[in-house]
Amino acid sequence: MQIRPGLHLHASNDMGDETKAYNEAEMNHFHVQAAWEKYGDVLTWGRGQCLAILDDGCDLTVPEWRVEMPWGKKVVAGYDSIDHDDDPTPVPPGYHGTSVGYPSSLNLNGVRGVAFNNSVAHVRAITIVHLRRDESVTLADGLQWVIDHHRRYNITAVNLSPVDDVAHREPVPTAIDAKLAELRALDIWVSAPCGNNSYTNGISWPACQPGCFAIGAAKPGCEEAICDRWSNTDILVPATATSSSNAYAVGSAMVLREAIQKAGYDTKQDAPNLPDAMMAIFLRTGVEVRDPASGQTFKRLDLLAALDDVFTRGSARDGRGPKADRSFQ
Repeated sequence: MQIRPGLHLHASNDMGDETKAYNEAEMNHFHVQAAWEKYGDVLTWGRGQCLAILDDGCDLTVPEWRVEMPWGKKVVAGYDSIDHDDDPTPVPPGYHGTSVGYPSSLNLNGVRGVAFNNSVAHVRAITIVHLRRDESVTLADGLQWVIDHHRRYNITAVNLSPVDDVAHREPVPTAIDAKLAELRALDIWVSAPCGNNSYTNGISWPACQPGCFAIGAAKPGCEEAICDRWSNTDILVPATATSSSNAYAVGSAMVLREAIQKAGYDTKQDAPNLPDAMMAIFLRTGVEVRDPASGQTFKRLDLLAALDDVFTRGSARDGRGPKADRSFQ
């Protein structure tokens, strides 16, 4: 895909006074801005890592995706696994993929998502985010594109955005399962939203699949589970919709990945692969949320607590705190 030249919209790498969170109520709840303040000179907030967003298409002409950061373009690639070309532009009824990456990746005029310095690859892999039929084949093709290009773009996380709005208690075998297993083996984080129907007895596909973390929602400002959830929900993230919860989760995974490297933290003590280890850290440091409606007890993400944990337990630190390592730049 050729990104058309356009405005050199403002993006920066510093933590100036004008920095604002994409959604302060949601992001302050899991301590994103506190993490920016504490580790602002240590972490690069996604720089050097690429997030692949698989959704129903993205309008690359909007200002948010035309940003050029000091080291390169925010959007580095695009693909359409339905039409098999490099143009991810949405086709009606598609609409969702343009904005779903803002909570994770926005870096425009001082307003920022969690991993605001990351790069993004947009993949149109479904016709509409709220699936009306089985689109697992084109979604699998989109995941294969990620597998084929992950080294070229350093794709470390995948936002798998679709929901089928059905309450699944168990996995539903489809064409994506082998791709998810391969991505997990490649140490690439993949997660999906649980859905927004207030189900308390199951979650949407593909979040219910093995190899895909299922991200639920906590009501911003209080420890209350909302939206779809069940025992197969992995973790809650504060937001009013699980698509935003999942976007925050993938951004947080990118930040934690860098922290693990810079702290010299041994993830093998938590899990045999990096994504499972990162989830283990998020769960260990998360806040307990009891949910009478579903009868489940969940953990709610706390990004600052997760970063503190790996820097405290890691080997690359000194008496002044975490060691500054610029290997991701």
